[in-house]
Amino acid sequence: MTVFNLEDKTLPAIFKAPKAIRGGIPVCFPQFGNCGSLEQHGFARNRMWTIDDNPPPLHANDSSGKSFIDLLLKSSEEDIKCWPHSFEFRLRVALSTDGDLSLISRVRNINGKPFSFSFAHHTYLLVSDISEIRIEGLETLDYLDNLFQKERFTEQGDAITFESEVDRVYLGSPNIIAVLDHERKRTFVIRKEGLPDVGK
Repeated sequence: MTVFNLEDKTLPAIFKAPKAIRGGIPVCFPQFGNCGSLEQHGFARNRMWTIDDNPPPLHANDSSGKSFIDLLLKSSEEDIKCWPHSFEFRLRVALSTDGDLSLISRVRNINGKPFSFSFAHHTYLLVSDISEIRIEGLETLDYLDNLFQKERFTEQGDAITFESEVDRVYLGSPNIIAVLDHERKRTFVIRKEGLPDVGK
C-alpha cells in the first residue's frame, strides 16, 4: 500500500523508541494500521535497519544516473516473540540525477514457513495550506473510511480536496496519483507497482 500524509508545517523527525518517528517515509510492516495483533503499523518503523555493504546491482535498464542504498531489516528475537516468522526486508532507496526518488521493497521468507503480511510506505509530504491541495487519480474509486469504522463508500468528486480530517484507504487504485499544491505551484507525482491500494 502507498500511504501519504499531508503536513502544512515542518515537524522535527525525532526517533525515540518505542514511539514511532513522524516524517519522511516510515515503512509499515508486517501490518498496516491496526488490522492485526501487532502495534499500529507493525514494528519495522521502530527498528534500527542496517546498510547492505554488498547489495545486488541495479538492473541494467534502471542504472543510468542513479545512486542507491539498500537498507536491511532482519527478524530479531524480539520480533519473533510478537510475530513468529523469520524474514529479511530489503528496502532499496534510489535517487536519480533529475531528482526522482524511488523505493523498492522486497520481503524474503527465511525459513520457508508460509506467512501473510501487509506493508506500506507511509509518506509525509510537506504542503502549503491543506485547503489548497488537490489529489487526482482516485476519482470514482471505492474506499474504506477509517473515521466511519471502515465503512465502504465511493469517491464522488472529480478530485479530492480537503475541508476536514480524512483517513481513507482507496481500493484498486491506479499506478499514478498526483498531489497538486496550488499555493506552492508544485505537484508530487506518486508512481507505484504491485501495491493495489492507496491510503490518505
